[in-house]
Amino acid sequence: MTHRLILLRHGQSTWNLENLFTGWTDVGLTDQGEEEARESGRLIVEEGLDPDILHTSVLVRAISTAELTLEEMGRQYLPVRRSWRLNERHYGALQGLNKKETAEQHGAEQVLLWRRSYDVSPPPLDPADERHPRHDPRYRDLPPDLLPATECLKDVVVRMLPYWHDTIVPDLLAGREPLVVAHGNSIRALVKHLDGISDEEIVDLNIPTGVPLLYELDDSFSPVSSRYLGNPEAAKAAAEAVARQAGR
Repeated sequence: MTHRLILLRHGQSTWNLENLFTGWTDVGLTDQGEEEARESGRLIVEEGLDPDILHTSVLVRAISTAELTLEEMGRQYLPVRRSWRLNERHYGALQGLNKKETAEQHGAEQVLLWRRSYDVSPPPLDPADERHPRHDPRYRDLPPDLLPATECLKDVVVRMLPYWHDTIVPDLLAGREPLVVAHGNSIRALVKHLDGISDEEIVDLNIPTGVPLLYELDDSFSPVSSRYLGNPEAAKAAAEAVARQAGR
């Protein structure tokens, strides 16, 4: 039996456009991001896919993308599960800073290490900083030691995998076709797990905004195939645009 899984990074956000570190900060979609979300819905329908359950992070840009995608599909009625475990990587004290200006201040090599290395985290937020998730009511029921002050991609893998095993895999076992709308780094973490990408190689993987990624999985949930929907060259160009952001 083949299981189908659709992964979707949220559409372009206002801070993507402004080249700012976003992390767990809530920001909205740009007009382009909203259109990317709608186009995702059109692509899913054209492909003849049949998602019947939605998973999102608890961040607004992912939720808005999911709502626009489902509206385009005429499937606003799908059951929804949300989890902080699908949130973007927490960028610590870098959140809200301009990527290019940060590179000029700390050096491009250091910022590239913070952004792209697998196991190096940016400087952490002070617990008293209002940007720390302990001050956000959506996380009030989580134990304080689960709330990050900063994260590297390795940390995202560790906090994302329990959600994959405990929530998404049971949906697949039940014959459902999940649509997971999340973020560049939470999707990178899941793709790393699915494709068995090494710690060194994952540095070069970029996830484009607003382009559905379809996986077909076997009964052991190993990939049989994976591809972006729509024009492959457009997806490649969008991923390359993400890779260029640090140098803007």
